[in-house]
Amino acid sequence: MRKFESFNGKKVATDKETFLQLLQQHKGIILKISNAYSTGQNDRDDLAQEIVFNLWKSYGNYTPDHKFSTWMYRVALNVAISFHRKEKRSFQFSSYKEELIIYSDDNDQQVEMDSKLILLQEFLKELKEVDRSIMILYLEGKGYKEIAEIIGISESNVGTKIHRIKVYLKSRFTNS
Repeated sequence: MRKFESFNGKKVATDKETFLQLLQQHKGIILKISNAYSTGQNDRDDLAQEIVFNLWKSYGNYTPDHKFSTWMYRVALNVAISFHRKEKRSFQFSSYKEELIIYSDDNDQQVEMDSKLILLQEFLKELKEVDRSIMILYLEGKGYKEIAEIIGISESNVGTKIHRIKVYLKSRFTNS
């Protein structure tokens, strides 16, 4: 049972156990965003920890008026974008990424699919932070309305951005 207290006329969540249950239910959000906004395992772990910390810090502002996952995406993406910008200023990454090497005895079709997914992940990392966020949510199956709510832009703007990103990604795949 969630515990809510009144704060400035709004109900806000305060229960630690409920937070931990919700976090467990939606941990995939943290993993997806951490993978999309960081390159190495240490960076992913640091970003995931930063996201969880900020979710807990902001949990008092969560209201049951919105879905928890929508609120969680919004907080996590804001943290990831800030983390990415900070890391971008601190380090220059080489184009070689050891974790992208595939060792597989599986059939050629699976290897080809894996290489296309790796390319997609690399192309997504080339996008601006907001565009990357939009595509992560789109690939997650979120509708334009929910994406607009999470990102904080209009639904029509989401549609326009998704179309432009698809055109860009198609050209990247064609030229690779």
